[in-house]
Amino acid sequence: MSATATITMSALPSKSTIKLAPAQSHAEASSSQAQNQPPKSQKQMTKTERREQQERQRAAKAATKAAGPQPSGSNQNSAQVKKGAPPAASTSASVKKGGKGPDGKPTKDTKETTSDDSARGLRIFSHFGLPKPPGPSKGDIHPAIIRLGLQFSEFKIVGANARCISTLTAFKTVIQDYVTPPNNTLSRHLLTHLSPQITHLVSARPMSVTMGNAIRELKLEISGSDIDLPEQDAKNLLCQKIDDYISERITIADQVIQETAGTKIKDGDVILTYARSSVVEQVLVGAWDDGKQFSVVVVDSRPMLEGKKLLSVLSAMGIPCTYLLLPSIGSVITEVSTVLVGAHSLHSNGAVFSRAGTALVAMMAKQHSVPVVVCCETYKFAETIQLDSFTKNELAPAGDIFSSFPLTRSKDTLTLNKQLNLEILNPLYDLTPPSSITAVVTEVGVIPPSSISSIPLALGRTTL
Repeated sequence: MSATATITMSALPSKSTIKLAPAQSHAEASSSQAQNQPPKSQKQMTKTERREQQERQRAAKAATKAAGPQPSGSNQNSAQVKKGAPPAASTSASVKKGGKGPDGKPTKDTKETTSDDSARGLRIFSHFGLPKPPGPSKGDIHPAIIRLGLQFSEFKIVGANARCISTLTAFKTVIQDYVTPPNNTLSRHLLTHLSPQITHLVSARPMSVTMGNAIRELKLEISGSDIDLPEQDAKNLLCQKIDDYISERITIADQVIQETAGTKIKDGDVILTYARSSVVEQVLVGAWDDGKQFSVVVVDSRPMLEGKKLLSVLSAMGIPCTYLLLPSIGSVITEVSTVLVGAHSLHSNGAVFSRAGTALVAMMAKQHSVPVVVCCETYKFAETIQLDSFTKNELAPAGDIFSSFPLTRSKDTLTLNKQLNLEILNPLYDLTPPSSITAVVTEVGVIPPSSISSIPLALGRTTL
């Protein structure tokens, strides 16, 4: 009896086990079938969706290693979470990518449109300086500098000479209002005080060569000031140095250039100039005041249209003028005697960096054997060598800034603006090769572009 009971007791569990085994296998089969039904296969997934899935799997694996061994039930749940996550992720990714949503209808490509809008445009020109209003001021910015920065960003002050003079005049105000803190010297602390002022101006518009040369001279004067001099006397001396720089390097230099270049104009000449240069304007006005009879062809181009201002000045003086746009220069170049242009900067290899379009005018003049004379002060010389206008340039604002003609419609309706598939690009400067330039008139004399390196020696210096 005991043996039979033992057999019966041992047999019962085996029967129960046999009966439960099919139910357990059925549950596992159903769960595996649910897990093996992803909405998309690897081939159907996009590259972004596969990358997101791989990142989630790596994160789950790292979390599993950090948590240590887990029970089989928790492992099964984590596996279900891993395999169940891609559907939701793929659904959200499909929504972001403009695929089909949960209802099966195509969704709007919002994310792609936003990224395309931000990346739209010609990235090859992204390094060009953009005209923009200065951002929030960092540091103690003088009100005169803030006002000047706004004028720079809105192109209310244009031209290398005008920008340099206005910058030095604003620095005179900053220096006069400056007070040296205790336990500091003016020669050391004033340089620190001027740094945020310069940074603010550069944030409004890229610094010109003339501004850089003038600021360098001002820093040298500040660092060399006498520490034993009373503060007000030192500030007055610095302001006097600024006035001397403006007078000697700009005002008097322009007068010398005016006299030198005026001798190149003869009676009956036809002088062609491009855009507007303050030095060329003085040369033409001075030659007319000397009694010489000549005519002027003013060539202009959009969007700045600076030649309109020069045209108004010359026509008010009674000088016979002809106004045309740059594409029409070929129809008048054969009648021109001399080309007079200004310069933004002149580099040590003899290349002239000037308003965009100057290179075209110079090359056209060379093709027809017309002499090209550049009027440029020596403080515009740069020690660098520039081979093209792509590595460093600036963008002009879109639209015509100077509009003097009466309009029947509003100016905004006549201005070409950016559109979905249209990007407005207005480079502000171009580079004229030295081979297209006949001579450069400076305050130290008339020199060929190949002899630019001799100008520092003419000024009594070893460097520019």
